[in-house]
Amino acid sequence: MSQQVRGVVAPGKNEAVRVETIVIPDPGAGEAVVKIQACGVCHTDLHYKQGGISDDYPFLLGHEASGVVESVGAGVTDVAPGDFVILNWRAVCGNCRACLRGRPWYCFNTHNATQKMTLTDGTELSPALGIGAFAEKTLVAAGQCTKVDPSVAPAVAGLLGCGVMAGIGAAINTGNVGRGDTVAVIGCGGVGDAAIVGSRLAGAAKIIAVDIDDRKLTTAKTMGATHTVNSRTTDVIEAVRELTGGFGADVVIEAVGRPETYNQAFYARDLAGTVVLVGVPTPEMKIELPLLDVFGRGGSLKSSWYGDCLPSRDFPMLIDLHQQGRIDLAAFVTETIGLGDVEQAFARMHEGDVLRSVVML
Repeated sequence: MSQQVRGVVAPGKNEAVRVETIVIPDPGAGEAVVKIQACGVCHTDLHYKQGGISDDYPFLLGHEASGVVESVGAGVTDVAPGDFVILNWRAVCGNCRACLRGRPWYCFNTHNATQKMTLTDGTELSPALGIGAFAEKTLVAAGQCTKVDPSVAPAVAGLLGCGVMAGIGAAINTGNVGRGDTVAVIGCGGVGDAAIVGSRLAGAAKIIAVDIDDRKLTTAKTMGATHTVNSRTTDVIEAVRELTGGFGADVVIEAVGRPETYNQAFYARDLAGTVVLVGVPTPEMKIELPLLDVFGRGGSLKSSWYGDCLPSRDFPMLIDLHQQGRIDLAAFVTETIGLGDVEQAFARMHEGDVLRSVVML
């Protein structure tokens, strides 16, 4: 039997979000209903609200979440009612060419729940990133549920569902940061700070944080940055070269997603160095680079999807490292809020002093 819960809906482009009654169907084959305990407020949710993802309104927002499996549909064996899980938005299929080649983090056929959640009048909702977790409960594909240690705080666990995983993965999985490497991270919001944490975890010798906001640079230092550069007043390329013996960084992680910062990343890396784009650009953005420079500098230009993570591998590992005190995931939680505070949380994103607001249910 379907059930009704409260959830945060974006009704139209740039319209204020509102708490609505959501109808959750019983899980079908391969699906699960999850009782949400915590969900981070991510910039991607704001992009949905603003129409930057699609115009498939209304959206059920929220995707950076943890909770407890309430019920499962036919054929589900990997999770069971009572399991504490982190939700992910790239449930791998196991059968596409990437999965069959042993690269499931590049899965080309990730999937979501087949059934639709609705408003009480029957209007179908589009769940953000196939999750829709600013809600007391949500319906997902069972593959979107990853079991982790239930003793971890839900607010901490949920952040691995998107931003923190994207940043840590950009450093470790995509950038292959290694012991003794020099790393520059451009953009020190939640994802950029997570890339700093990942670089520190990987053993980087020097981690240079770049941002236009001194408050963010101060926070980046607490996350593990060894040096900071305010790009509003300092030439980024020259500063990074000066801090790396004139060579540039081995790995530069661009966590902004803008042409000008990508250009900085390209020229701030060492010869044969790596650029990782994890910041999400908008559709109209373009870059222009001299092809001779692309050829002559060598190295790698990569984009990082979700930190190239494999949730079944990476989520439990990072939770274990947090529990051991080797990384402090709790440092990303700036404030906890309720369902009715999401609109205000979006406004706070622009103030520069919030890594993550987390909705607690």
